[in-house]
Amino acid sequence: MRILAVESSCDETAVAIVEDGRRVLTDCIASQVELHRIYGGVVPEIASRKHIEAIYGLADQALANAKMTRQDIDAVAVTYAPGLIGAVLVGVNFAKSVSLALDMPLIPVHHIRGHIAANYLAFQELKPPFLCLVVSGGHTMIVDVQDYTKMQILGTTLDDAAGECFDKVARVLGMPYPGGAALDKASQNGDDTKYLLPRSKPGTNPYDMSFSGLKTAALNLIHHAQQVGEQLELDSLCASFSAAVSDTLVPRVVQAMKQTGYKSLAVAGGVAANSRIRRDMTAAAEQLGVKLYMPPLSLCGDNAAMIGAQGYYEYLSGNIADMSLNAYATKSILGEKL
Repeated sequence: MRILAVESSCDETAVAIVEDGRRVLTDCIASQVELHRIYGGVVPEIASRKHIEAIYGLADQALANAKMTRQDIDAVAVTYAPGLIGAVLVGVNFAKSVSLALDMPLIPVHHIRGHIAANYLAFQELKPPFLCLVVSGGHTMIVDVQDYTKMQILGTTLDDAAGECFDKVARVLGMPYPGGAALDKASQNGDDTKYLLPRSKPGTNPYDMSFSGLKTAALNLIHHAQQVGEQLELDSLCASFSAAVSDTLVPRVVQAMKQTGYKSLAVAGGVAANSRIRRDMTAAAEQLGVKLYMPPLSLCGDNAAMIGAQGYYEYLSGNIADMSLNAYATKSILGEKL
């Protein structure tokens, strides 16, 4: 089954063609990073307009790259939630028009389910059940992937996402957008014990997380240094901050793995590209004696191939939408049949 997949939830316009949920025939991305860099972050209105400009040509490019015609496509899958509402609407409306014009199934895909499915493209042998740590700019959660479309959230951040904290601290430090990548690069040359930063333990659920206190502590440290004229060791501050984020994530994942008894552990989302988190997760998996799956960096960020991968399994489960499909800025990964 060949699925034309569309992703437009933030600042990347992406169209891919994926076969049987595991094979990427083509994955085309039109990035807006340079456009938003001058603002230090994504401007939703600009992002939406750029999606409109790019999406039709990108779909034609995807078909050309795969040496396929529109009649070779069996279904269209699209991110319908969550994301910047204007941006998500562009993709949803485009996918609806494709479905209607070509008389093919329309498959709604939750963006975070797509991130998890990126691992199916990189690792043909990976099958549920497994545990997945999802870390992105807008979401941080530990997910029990019981089946391809049946999942349970064991723990989540109660406030800020890990990725949002990386980007905010990087921005205050004057690093270029996207800040998380710049902060990660700087951290690799620093001393992660130089600055003492908090590790929160919120609520009664041992798997829940909080990053707002860590972000505030880091920002207060930076602002205080600026006020008194103190020179911070930038690399070491970045290393200390990265260590605090990882120390919040990894022990919870280890505990969840012990509880579930799973032998497969995956990581997904844009922050899965962070070198400190990848290193600490690798060490934890080795200590637990479990198989670790982390997608290549090209599949960590937003892309349409992951939407096509998850779309295949949504289709098999009967999750097909009609022309009433709408876009949502926020929606649980657990979702419901549409």
